Amino acid sequence: MRTFAIIFLFIALIGCNSKTTKQNSVQTTEPLWLVKFAETVLHEADSLIYYQREKPKYEYDYAFLGDAIYKLKDVDPKYGAYLKDYIDYFLHEDGEIDGQKTSDYNIDRVRPGNSMISLYQDYGDEKYRLGIETLVEQMKGQPRTNSGGFWHKKIYPYQMWLDGLYMASPFLARYAKEFDQPQWFDEVTFQLQEVYKSTLDEKTGLVYHAWDESREQRWCNKETGQSKHFWSRATGWYMMALVDVLEYLPEDHKDREALISILNDLSASLLNVRDVETGLWYQVLDMGGEEGNYVEASGSAMIVYSYAKGAKKGWLPESYLEIAENAFDSTTENLVSEDENGLVTLTNTCGACGLGGNPYREGDYNYYISEKKVDNDQKGVAPMILAAIELNK
Repeated sequence: MRTFAIIFLFIALIGCNSKTTKQNSVQTTEPLWLVKFAETVLHEADSLIYYQREKPKYEYDYAFLGDAIYKLKDVDPKYGAYLKDYIDYFLHEDGEIDGQKTSDYNIDRVRPGNSMISLYQDYGDEKYRLGIETLVEQMKGQPRTNSGGFWHKKIYPYQMWLDGLYMASPFLARYAKEFDQPQWFDEVTFQLQEVYKSTLDEKTGLVYHAWDESREQRWCNKETGQSKHFWSRATGWYMMALVDVLEYLPEDHKDREALISILNDLSASLLNVRDVETGLWYQVLDMGGEEGNYVEASGSAMIVYSYAKGAKKGWLPESYLEIAENAFDSTTENLVSEDENGLVTLTNTCGACGLGGNPYREGDYNYYISEKKVDNDQKGVAPMILAAIELNK
């Protein structure tokens, strides 16, 4: 019975957003990957609150997955409810958020604010606006490096991590646009440029996972403060931050061209480290072929999404759209399996990588390749859905 339901849903979606071929513009009835992934997520857990976790947790990656699925709400209301139920579980009527403590200044906890903006726009419930303001207040007081960059967390002093730029920047840019708070545009563009300047490797054009202004961490280069390796998902988070911020940034903003230039430079550098056989990206970007390294799903999907969106918006050359299409197809061919019911499994997704902390993470090569891989991890499935939407796959 479930198989028939999925087939009917495929047909409904195709009626709204059919895939067409470049050669003859003929519509096909090929099921779209975005529905396959969304249906798989709902099948694994009928509530996002409990997706791959026994104990509910307010966290950036679950909201990220919820946001991706929320984009399908016009196809079936259950997709919209999946995110709404998650945010409503943690958000109180007065704007207090279970699991978020402003004094921790954890930038990861700001990412669900993007979900709250979507829900406020669609439902108008005052609690969503209050929740948004709670997270904005955190960012007003977020500790900074001496050069002005946001700390990743209070427990990681003087450190900027690439992934943190995605957690706050698109949310703040969207907040600036939707709530007429243009001062946040300047803040966001400054932060994106600051982390790029601090993590950039001039030789390769790639960006290191993180930067320690204090040079105190064991994981950093004592001369530059940069971490030891180029992690694909960290770069993917940053790429998505660029294209998602550009979506909201005014056309005449003083830093717009600077962000587009960064996007182009980094995009070109990433082409130089693709896996020759698959056209995808390794867990440790510049060490393809080294023992233990592997083609990683989430970082690849994030780059694909960024390439596709950047090319469609005209921020990247049109050629990147074809690169994105080929890379997406390669991901589904090499890293995705499908069962008889149309449910899919995305493999080769790194569960998590961090730096420092307790137990201490050195950020050396062995660390990145030895972290656990998780099938259908939300940090991989979400960008696959987003990329599928951009590419109409």
